[in-house]
Amino acid sequence: MKVVIYHNPACGTSRNTLAMIRASGEEPQIIEYLKTPPSRERLVELIALLGITPRELLREKGTPYQELGLGDPKWSGDELIDFMIAHPILINRPIVLTGKGAVLARPSEKVLEMLENPDIGDFVKEDGEIVPARKDG
Repeated sequence: MKVVIYHNPACGTSRNTLAMIRASGEEPQIIEYLKTPPSRERLVELIALLGITPRELLREKGTPYQELGLGDPKWSGDELIDFMIAHPILINRPIVLTGKGAVLARPSEKVLEMLENPDIGDFVKEDGEIVPARKDG
């Protein structure tokens, strides 16, 4: 199964998600989206695959969200996508694509539902939080 992660190595959640993917036995294709931003067409496709609205993909913390006034409901989905294209840091992360679909892995353990082998045992996040082994059934 091919796994793709839209990743920001400066983000702890993104690093945890990448570590979980690797712990499952997969080596994903890593797209550092701040260095290689998605095209507008690809971003629209990712939003559709995630089943969310452009507003739901916006990241506020550590971005120009406030300065641009993006909390104002006057902005259409298309306009918000334009802002994300102009300022890729506004794209929330990590986005993970697998044969099972797509997920915005916030929190990072959401990635487990998309992996072929989600049984990675207890996982300790960078902040020390323990994600217990999955107990199916």
